[in-house]
Amino acid sequence: MPRGSPSPPPSSTIMANILVAFVCLIFIGPSSVIPVSAQSDSTAPAKSFPAFTPSDNYLINCGSTSPTTLPGNRAFQPDETTAKYLAYSGRDLHISAPDNKNVPSPMYLSAKIFDSEATYTFHVTSPGLHWIRLYFYPLQNNEFNLQTAKFSVSVDTLVLLRDYQMEKNEPVMKEFLVNVTTERYAIKFAPSQGSIAFANAIEFVTAPGKLLDYSVPLLFPVSQKFDLSTSNFETTYRLNVGGAYLDATNDTLGRSWLSDEPFRNSATGQAVTVQPSVIQYPTAGGSPLIAPPTVYSSAVKMADSETTIPNFNISWTMDIDTSYTYLIRLHFCDIISKSLNELYFNVYINDKMAISGLDLSSLTQRLSTAFYKDFVIDASSASNPLSVKVSPVNDVQGFKNAILNGLEVFRMNNSMGSLDGQYGVDGTKSSGPSKTVAYVGFAMMFGAFVGLGAIVFKWQKRPQDWQKRNSFSSWLLPLHAGDTSFMAGSKASLSRKSQFFSSNMGLGRYFSFAELSDATNNWESTAIIGVGGFGNVYYGEIDDGTKVAVKRGNPQSEQGINEFQTEIQMLSKLRHRHLVSLIGYCDENTEMILVYEFMQNGPFRDHLYGKNFPPLTWKQRLEICIGSARGLHYLHTGASTAIIHRDVKTTNILLDENLVAKMADFGLSKDCLANETHVSTAVKGSFGYLDPEYFRKQQLTDKSDVYSFGVVLLEALCARPAINPSLPREQVNLAEWGMQWKKKGLLDKIIDPTLVGQINPESMKKFGEAAEKCLAEYGTDRPSMGDVLWNLEYALQLQEASLQGKAEEENKASSSPVSPAIVAPTPAPVPAPSTPDNRPVSTPEQTRNPAELQTIDDHSGTKMFDQFGALNGR
Repeated sequence: MPRGSPSPPPSSTIMANILVAFVCLIFIGPSSVIPVSAQSDSTAPAKSFPAFTPSDNYLINCGSTSPTTLPGNRAFQPDETTAKYLAYSGRDLHISAPDNKNVPSPMYLSAKIFDSEATYTFHVTSPGLHWIRLYFYPLQNNEFNLQTAKFSVSVDTLVLLRDYQMEKNEPVMKEFLVNVTTERYAIKFAPSQGSIAFANAIEFVTAPGKLLDYSVPLLFPVSQKFDLSTSNFETTYRLNVGGAYLDATNDTLGRSWLSDEPFRNSATGQAVTVQPSVIQYPTAGGSPLIAPPTVYSSAVKMADSETTIPNFNISWTMDIDTSYTYLIRLHFCDIISKSLNELYFNVYINDKMAISGLDLSSLTQRLSTAFYKDFVIDASSASNPLSVKVSPVNDVQGFKNAILNGLEVFRMNNSMGSLDGQYGVDGTKSSGPSKTVAYVGFAMMFGAFVGLGAIVFKWQKRPQDWQKRNSFSSWLLPLHAGDTSFMAGSKASLSRKSQFFSSNMGLGRYFSFAELSDATNNWESTAIIGVGGFGNVYYGEIDDGTKVAVKRGNPQSEQGINEFQTEIQMLSKLRHRHLVSLIGYCDENTEMILVYEFMQNGPFRDHLYGKNFPPLTWKQRLEICIGSARGLHYLHTGASTAIIHRDVKTTNILLDENLVAKMADFGLSKDCLANETHVSTAVKGSFGYLDPEYFRKQQLTDKSDVYSFGVVLLEALCARPAINPSLPREQVNLAEWGMQWKKKGLLDKIIDPTLVGQINPESMKKFGEAAEKCLAEYGTDRPSMGDVLWNLEYALQLQEASLQGKAEEENKASSSPVSPAIVAPTPAPVPAPSTPDNRPVSTPEQTRNPAELQTIDDHSGTKMFDQFGALNGR
């Protein structure tokens, strides 16, 4: 026995151990024995996966006279070798250039020029997904200006590029992922009339089948799937989030990954990296072919999330063409947690919830493991810019964070088989609505007329004593479904029924007419705090002195019936800090009364002009705009169905005792169902705030509210009405006038004089940009309210940072503590006249610009719910 070796155990000990093991197998069973490596076998590093070898691998270096080998043994063949693939009857034109440090690859140092149609045809070994990569760079030459060349590129049934022209004198690589189903595949270059076509290099390479899942969830409507089996793709964006640019040498499939910094809001995100060697992939369904470990080893997380609860999310914005459908691929890998079950966060795409409470631990069962998720955004729900946001789940305890590692955006071909334009390969253009659609539209219109006729007939046949016998709603207004005699009977039964329906339909408290008469001192004229087309708004006190605003409809008002019903239906299902709350209602006999929470400081407009109130600071105005934006954002995205306010203006933004803004007056609001991109409806709203696209097309969208809010932003900045006929013609419309000054870069010249010297330039620049985007001519070019909200919050951050900096400078410049400076007391502002219950009363209107006086009379700030008769009674 070698020296130092342990002595063998006695034979009796060995037999005892065997016996114990045998007994365990009998009583415990083999199924209970768990291998130690079971969990680790579910994942593996990238090097454990087999390399992908493409069955088709055509690499052409156009215009070159010798092969070019790139890192990774990717050998591009010259014209002499690849001439067998080319069918071309024009002049043999090719150019080359010496080494150029400004180009990222040798592929751009030569080019082949075509003065007529040229077709490359490749034999396909195995059908399925293939990459097509086209390289373009306008090399200088004496005969042709390649930067002005215009041409199209197409394959058998798909347009890749149409009338393509180089925008800049920079190298460009266009990447496509196509579904090949034929044995021969042709790529055709066609010069436009009087022009030429060219290419520096071409790739036609097999892509792995596991690269795509062919059934992908739609972002909206939720839970629906989109079939990708017949789709083709163009790579629009491929971002290495939190990391540097990765060229094709860092990706086994030859892909390039851009840095995400130009697309990211860097103020709220912080880059983090780990060694790529620690990244694991699930053995079931995972693969480094989806994305290399260098992508998953970098990420962006919430800045300083361990020390403060983040108030903002991390966002990325990218410009897209909204006429196409897009595939969005999100890459995640938890490289920031110290243990499992620490990281929970939400993912939003275009401000719609894509993933709620993403828990990578439960999906991957370990840290540093790759995970990806695909979504399809249909063209009908796409918006520009495309935004992707991640934010922590607010209700989790302890560690709050959110991450993103990679992001890919692919454009999908349209119905004409095109990735660039509305024309197909055969030159046909997508047609308008079919005859069938026209017939359906006619039938719907006919049905609407029949329904309207039935209502008119029912009105003509109403009982002569309907006013005495019944509530107005009991025979015409279907407010209380299932009970056609809701208001009939004694007062006691009335109260019981009211309470039953109120509690079951969420309509709030039912008030009797007598209760509200007492609350408003029998509708005393001095209690009127607002006047509109619907009726008067009264101040009142109920129960133990709770202050309320009582909106009493005028039964003779044409708009009153519909708005009364609409407002109850809307407010009964909405609860938000920045929406005025409905407390209750009364529809006793002919009455249509709504009871709201009382907003002590009244309309936003009164604090901007037309009243003798102290001017608001810039910070206060920003906070009010942010509050109202939050209310609108909730309407558009937070309710069960999207709600379009349709009458956004400064008189419908009310302020409470703390100047907290709340949206009010939902009488014109419209529901937008999940599968609707717009609501076709008659134009209603207020002059000066109307979306011009809505006015032209009579199609209402949430972007109509965004336009109106853009006018509100200018109103807050300039402190003047949206429409002022008394001003010179070019100044009458605030939106047009303000945008003229914005485009000149002189928006600061038309701001409220009381704000001069108050506003941080960067804050006003961000604010002006937000207003300009809101006021875009077309709805597709306007941001969502979520994006507007983010920009306003950022403008507020810039303003607060500026104020803090000024305060610190003043402290440094203050006099010595031995001789403190004497500050003269500031005279207290003269309070506005008030009633004994501290409610402000009307005073003679004073404006900062006498020319505005007539307009202020027409758009009185006290008219909380003012309406324009010229627009269907509004």
